[in-house]
Amino acid sequence: MNESDFELVEGSGNVFRDFDDLDADLKQAKAILAARIISLLDERGLTVRKAGVMTGFAAADFSRIRNANLGRFTIDRLMKMLSSLDDRLRVTVQVEPRNPRQGTMHISR
Repeated sequence: MNESDFELVEGSGNVFRDFDDLDADLKQAKAILAARIISLLDERGLTVRKAGVMTGFAAADFSRIRNANLGRFTIDRLMKMLSSLDDRLRVTVQVEPRNPRQGTMHISR
């Protein structure tokens, strides 16, 4: 194989949309929230059990998030879990006219 055997395709920034998933935006939003939860757990050296005790959410929930098993979670529940880990966080969702190559969610302190 050589370089000419590959085609470079630019993604939209949402892998679910790139694969024509019908729930692409929902799955992307959940993935962003889950990634931030995992980041906070790692930054603080929290096990899923410690996170569960600290927040009142089940350790199994944090385990599912770590394993990217997000099917049982709503956006609302993920946001509550995130805010229980850091109440200084601010989540901003920007809604714009549909453009298949855009969509944003920002999480900041």
